[in-house]
Amino acid sequence: MNHDIRLVIADDHEIFRDGLALMLSRQPNIALVGQAGNGRELLEILNEVEADVIMTDLKMPLMDGISATRALLQKDPAAKIIALSMFDEEELIVEMLEAGAKGYLLKNADKQEIIEAITSVYDDNIFYCRQTSAKLASMIVKSRFNPCRDAAPVTFTDREKEIIRLICQQFTAQEIGDKIFLSKRTVEGHRTRILEKMNVKNTAGVVVFALKNNLISEAELL
Repeated sequence: MNHDIRLVIADDHEIFRDGLALMLSRQPNIALVGQAGNGRELLEILNEVEADVIMTDLKMPLMDGISATRALLQKDPAAKIIALSMFDEEELIVEMLEAGAKGYLLKNADKQEIIEAITSVYDDNIFYCRQTSAKLASMIVKSRFNPCRDAAPVTFTDREKEIIRLICQQFTAQEIGDKIFLSKRTVEGHRTRILEKMNVKNTAGVVVFALKNNLISEAELL
């Protein structure tokens, strides 16, 4: 990385925004270059500063995060945007991804996940929040959002497909190993290769990829 990741945050809740800004200001390789209280302010700030990653709330006064995302991507199709969401905003998360966001976080995400999301999106990866529900994963799969559209086809061995289904069903590496008679370490090795092949960072990404590519059915997630 030649320079710190330049970050702009937009959220109308000042206490949340200030807390997030304080936490990120202490992180190496991340430079907070702007804060906005709504979508209009976000667009104005981005006329003045360059940002590598933008984090924006979905619901804001004057202009919401979805409208701001559409406007930003119309001006700069390469903009890297992460949605900040509450638990009960599945429809808005899907709309945000369809608008062009590269990922989303729930507002109660921990520091490690927030940093992982920023660095992942900066590196041109899609980031799915770890707390993605089966319902939201299904909604994403049925939406127009398809990050795999232009990706090269990926093939999995029968063993990998078996492990993918078990990962999607929320089994731990130890539990998977017990079920298919492999050591925990061997399962973890398989899991690492699966994530690399899918170009995802966590179980939520595996679930979305697996559903999108018919490696598991919705019924198997219930």
